[in-house]
Amino acid sequence: MRDLGVGFRYLIKGQRWVARHGGQFGFGLLPGLITLVLYAAALTALALWGEDFVAWATPFADDWSSPWPGLFRGLLTAVLFALSLLLAVITFTAVTLLIGQPFYESLSESVDRDVSPDGTAPESDLPLWRELWISGRDSLRIVARAAVWGVLLFALGFVPVAGQTAVPVLGFFVTGFFLTEELTAVALQRRDVALRDRLALLRSRKTLIWGFGTPLAVAFLVPFVAVFLMPGAVAGATLLARDLRGEETVGDATDRQREDAAS
Repeated sequence: MRDLGVGFRYLIKGQRWVARHGGQFGFGLLPGLITLVLYAAALTALALWGEDFVAWATPFADDWSSPWPGLFRGLLTAVLFALSLLLAVITFTAVTLLIGQPFYESLSESVDRDVSPDGTAPESDLPLWRELWISGRDSLRIVARAAVWGVLLFALGFVPVAGQTAVPVLGFFVTGFFLTEELTAVALQRRDVALRDRLALLRSRKTLIWGFGTPLAVAFLVPFVAVFLMPGAVAGATLLARDLRGEETVGDATDRQREDAAS
């Protein structure tokens, strides 16, 4: 359980790091704002024309007696919007990272240099187009996995009592895990850690990942909050990635002494 607190502290440390480096924080808001506008436009269009789309996709319900066509299509419209909203939350980070790949790579490298004892950071030898290709491919794989979980959790939501209590909590933990994978990928990809190895690394310390990602998943439910937290989330995920890899970080010894004294 101690790792839960450690993961949350990495989230706070990341926000503090970007607060001390205001220039990078300001520029880091742009990818999130672009993604937010795109998603808001898509969800607005779905809210305006989703019912018409469902009616077009279910012509077999035209011959049903009233009020069943309206109830059936209303339920499908609600399900469609709920799934789209869940998918938007899950994919927001992936799309933002893809749009802001060059900046977030630079931000992550700056964090590495700042906290590394020798002032160096791992650097990728791949060209930008190759990095974008790998990042996009891996993001699609993660989104596919997250979508399977999303559909399963949505179905479990209809289970009485548990669907309204335990399932939403489980959903935040699942979303937090995938958010952390996307964010740590920025630092781990520079270290040539493949997707399969990244997932194994994260699964080896799930409570640490949940401590970082679950509060972030809750915060990301508010779109504007997600935009402002993204730069710090990338910085914190870089610190988290160093921990997962067992890399020495400036200040680690002091933090451990404080934790021992507190306990």
